[in-house]
Amino acid sequence: MTVRLLPLLLLVFASAAAADPSGGREEGRDQARERAAAAHQARANAQSLAESVRRVERATGGQILSAERVPFDGRDMNRIKVVDSTGRVRVITEDPQRPRRDSGRDE
Repeated sequence: MTVRLLPLLLLVFASAAAADPSGGREEGRDQARERAAAAHQARANAQSLAESVRRVERATGGQILSAERVPFDGRDMNRIKVVDSTGRVRVITEDPQRPRRDSGRDE
């Protein structure tokens, strides 16, 4: 009985392989590309937040209390809370997608 099932099983597997010659590898590649793109975007977001923190730290000379990405008007904004030299807490919001003007001098 087992000998008769073997050719049938081989036929089923052969027809399945013929129906999808890639063996499902295309879906795996697409998912891998999507994961890589999401990871790249996460790194870019983290870098832009870190850049904003460094810029605010240099500009105010204060101590950073917190930094986070917050949704605003359909975009993600960087919100940084800092204690300035007078002891006041300031909240600075930056749009990481807008180009920044560099005056060429340290503040």
